[in-house]
Amino acid sequence: MKKFNELYHYFFQSTKGLILLAMSAIAVITAVWGTLSGPMIEWGVRDIVVNLTGMDLTSVERSGRIIMLYHVIAMIIVAIEVYMMTSIIPMRKHQQSTINATITVGWITAMVFGLTFGYFGHNYFYHGLFLVGQSLIFFAGILLAAAIYPWRREYLVTDNEYAHTKNGYDMERIALFIMTAAMLISAGFGAVTGSFWSNGHETFLAEDLIREPGKTALQKSIIGHLHIMLTLIAVSITLIVGRWMDWKGKLHKVGMPLMIIGIIVISSGVWSVVWTHMAHTFIYVGSVFVMLSALLLVIYAWGKLIRDRIAEQGIENPTFFQKFAALLHDPIKFGPFWQMVFMNFTVSGVGIFMAIKLDEIFRVWPAREERVTLTGHWHILAAIVATIIIMYYVDISGIKGKARKWFGWTLIIGSDLAFAAATIFSMKRLFVTEYYEQPLVNMTMLATDFGLGAILIIVGGLLGWRLIDLFKKDGALWEQEAKDPELDINPTAEMTQEGRDKIRAQMEREGL
Repeated sequence: MKKFNELYHYFFQSTKGLILLAMSAIAVITAVWGTLSGPMIEWGVRDIVVNLTGMDLTSVERSGRIIMLYHVIAMIIVAIEVYMMTSIIPMRKHQQSTINATITVGWITAMVFGLTFGYFGHNYFYHGLFLVGQSLIFFAGILLAAAIYPWRREYLVTDNEYAHTKNGYDMERIALFIMTAAMLISAGFGAVTGSFWSNGHETFLAEDLIREPGKTALQKSIIGHLHIMLTLIAVSITLIVGRWMDWKGKLHKVGMPLMIIGIIVISSGVWSVVWTHMAHTFIYVGSVFVMLSALLLVIYAWGKLIRDRIAEQGIENPTFFQKFAALLHDPIKFGPFWQMVFMNFTVSGVGIFMAIKLDEIFRVWPAREERVTLTGHWHILAAIVATIIIMYYVDISGIKGKARKWFGWTLIIGSDLAFAAATIFSMKRLFVTEYYEQPLVNMTMLATDFGLGAILIIVGGLLGWRLIDLFKKDGALWEQEAKDPELDINPTAEMTQEGRDKIRAQMEREGL
């Protein structure tokens, strides 16, 4: 009973335990629901899973099921980022506990009843509880925005190396606050449209409307919603890993304003898609600011990795190859920033090329080919965000030595192989005609499955190791993490004397 209580405390009250719980939930969903797609269909695995679980896969309801599955996974990813934010952004302890508890109940409720409604019959009691879970997550977002509100003098930057205003307000905190507020507004776009479900609004996949000339305001709202939510998830993890690397100095002071402007412009552009045809212009401008900020982070992070490793080796005048070796020494810290660079070849570059050549090339293709390209584009961005979160979690878990190197390089090479192959597959009509495409299709599909398979195996190994650790009698990692539950990161701002006085006055009023 004592161990049960300790495990409950670890999984539901410590940041590291909450992250592990959420990652495990995504892993289970991926393992089970991943069998419903190819190549598992061809191998007969889907039929076995469907027969064992009793899933209802009526073909006409496919879009609704996929939307439910996307929402569940996305909400758990958002919860992981919230856990990280409440640990690395200075705030009151009770605020952190309340936010984490609310969003945890929210995503667990939404996950259980959302998937049950979507895949195991359509009892609307479950759908109602799914909405309850989503509402709790939204409420946790409001609590988070209130907790990290940056224009109060309780938390100010005291180290001039971090970006701040003349009055000492933390610009990184401002960026995270604006990102949080933008995500709440963007969630509202989806919620308002969802309220018209079966009352003027029908379920659809955005990629099915690419050549629909007369989209309704509700359809445009949903398209904007899904684009900006994924974009803001990517912005959030960029800011989080920036703090992981203790991003500071001149690049931080230039990067934060760029990020703030980019978040505001790109969010405004996506919201305006409902009313104006100029939305994409705003989105491109906002993306430039966000990507420039991310580029400055990559430059800082790689420079720091090289400097730290060279200093550790005691080399006074390193050669180019020694610096290059130092950069690649730790794949877990090199990887997230490499993935940001690699994303330009498989996501950003493809998106810009499509926009420039849309009428000349892509609208001439069969609709299915354009649909495949768009679908692959957003799936790859989501998967790149996932790989960055996994690498950060490996560092949190304290994996070192050869296991760290093998895990890191397998994740980087496996994911990049899969994403590159998927990009070539989606753009194949540029290289071959439909008559001659089969060898290219076979090669890219094989590479994609091999890369994704490698990722699933190592992530499964990681979570299996953490599962075994739960049953250890002595020296278990989870016990160490329960004693040291927060992420080991330097905050950009500190609590001021004004903040301490405010807490003391509140405690005196409450008789504590």
